[in-house]
Amino acid sequence: MKRTLGVSGGSLSCDLPHTPDMYVLHSFAVLFVWSMLPSPITGDNRYKQGDTVVLYVNKVGPYHNPQETYHYYQLPVCAPTQIRHKSLTLGEVLDGDRMAESMYKIAFRMNVEREPLCELKLSVSQVEELRQAIEELYYFEFVLDDIPIRGFVGYMEESGFLPHTHKIGLWAHLDFNIEYNEDRIIFANVSVRDVKPFSLDDVREPLSLTHTYSIRWFPTTVTYERRGDRLRDSSFFPKSLEIHWLSIINSMVLVFLLLGFVVIILMRVLKSDLARYNLDEEGTDDMEQGDNGWKIIHTDVFRFPPYRSLLCAVLGVGSQFLALGTGIIVMVLLGMFNVHRHGAINSAAILLYALTCCISGYVSSNFYRQMGGYRWVWNIVLTTSLFSAPFFFTWSVVNSVHWANGSTQALPATTILLLLTVWLLVGFPLTVIGGIFGKNSAGNFEAPCRTKNIAREIPAQPWYKSAPVHMAIGGFLPFSAISVELYYIFATVWGREQYTLYGILFIVFAILLSVGACISVALTYFQLSGEDYRWWWRSIMSTGSTGAFIFLYSVFYYWRRSNMSGVVQTVEFFGYSFLTAYVFFLMLGTVSFSASLRFIRYIYINLKMD
Repeated sequence: MKRTLGVSGGSLSCDLPHTPDMYVLHSFAVLFVWSMLPSPITGDNRYKQGDTVVLYVNKVGPYHNPQETYHYYQLPVCAPTQIRHKSLTLGEVLDGDRMAESMYKIAFRMNVEREPLCELKLSVSQVEELRQAIEELYYFEFVLDDIPIRGFVGYMEESGFLPHTHKIGLWAHLDFNIEYNEDRIIFANVSVRDVKPFSLDDVREPLSLTHTYSIRWFPTTVTYERRGDRLRDSSFFPKSLEIHWLSIINSMVLVFLLLGFVVIILMRVLKSDLARYNLDEEGTDDMEQGDNGWKIIHTDVFRFPPYRSLLCAVLGVGSQFLALGTGIIVMVLLGMFNVHRHGAINSAAILLYALTCCISGYVSSNFYRQMGGYRWVWNIVLTTSLFSAPFFFTWSVVNSVHWANGSTQALPATTILLLLTVWLLVGFPLTVIGGIFGKNSAGNFEAPCRTKNIAREIPAQPWYKSAPVHMAIGGFLPFSAISVELYYIFATVWGREQYTLYGILFIVFAILLSVGACISVALTYFQLSGEDYRWWWRSIMSTGSTGAFIFLYSVFYYWRRSNMSGVVQTVEFFGYSFLTAYVFFLMLGTVSFSASLRFIRYIYINLKMD
């Protein structure tokens, strides 16, 4: 079977033996429960001296393109005649893992020196493939006892201007260093410190190359339970991020300032307004007095907006993602699943998304019925499609690009069928069930003021009370509260950093929601003061526009803060960055609307009216 490996400036191709779909996926429950076990990084594997330790080859890819990965055997390297793959979990498949047994023979606590692996006869085109991969800083990933072992495929050196030198070499020998404690493997890595690379410069004819390896075992006092710390301390990628107190303090100061603005300034203004309006109510009528401000629109402020079903769907899906995001962070803080296991968070996110679909159905259908909607079936269909449809379209484009380039990030057919089954048998039915419960439990809309049949004319508004200005203010302030933390999250998802500060992430998440609610209340008050009662959609768009700022930041990050390149990585980055911005729009729009609705009910309940 011919597979193509795309790199900048060309493509790599090699013959990969055709094998059946080896990614055997367990049942739905087993997959997710296994990925959420709070055990160490691997199962409890114990060995006796001389026992075989299987080393799996996994994937290769450019160092600066984390999501562009390919099967290791797509390169012209030592490969067995029959490739046998390891059964993977759903999270591992989603993470791009494609583990297969290697040709390395490793026995527990048995040292090996300069053992031949295979002799390769490389054509000129295969040498060029390796040269291109080395120039793109391709690294490989092996897995030994569930411990990832990473190293670069080759060596590249550029020096001088005049004369300019450009040297490329292939690591034809690898030294494996494995640490053990009694009968368990604690740590493993690969080293080329004392190895001279095989030069690929000026190769114009086929060559013969012998690959060799050495195995060295070292005792250690590190316990099996602490081996996760050992892996973090000696990672191939940059070390875990440290706590950045300056950004946290900056965000908290912003929150306190906004809370002070809303609670002190705004409440004093409201107190003055209520005192004046209630005093005037005892004297003359609104129309006779020529009153202005938010009191005069009390007969229109609860007039239902257009596109009620869509608004309720936004609130439903936004509530679902609020529960999903909070649930994942809390689960990590409680240690309910191992964040170092390949794809563990991916599996947990899919499970929680399917289970929280009932929240979106309930919230959307309940509020839609309160607003007098009667097409509840259409509302449920709209709710379940509001995120799944854009996600499916984006994923289809990204997956097609990966498939066309032979990347392991392209999902196998069995995984696609499994995910589709999860949505059809779990997600969609729970949305319908939640919608039925929400419809049946819905009461009347709690409006403290009666709404007139004829809508009041809205006066012309100054430019600073327009929707674009409110969206700019309402989106920028929440974004500024998380901008520093956002860099570290992007560096983790789209880079090589390791993010483990989930307690800080929970604080920043709470800060984001608090700032969004506060700024929404303030902007809604200013809008009502201008006798503009069209606050429903405005409240969602004002703070929900934070998603647009996040997407703009992703563009900035791609061009100025990362070294990503190529069609595969670019399509994936911008596709999923768009979905991330969309999710933040739904979440913050829901928080903004809920805060504005509660605020409006509060001020009109305290207003004396006939």
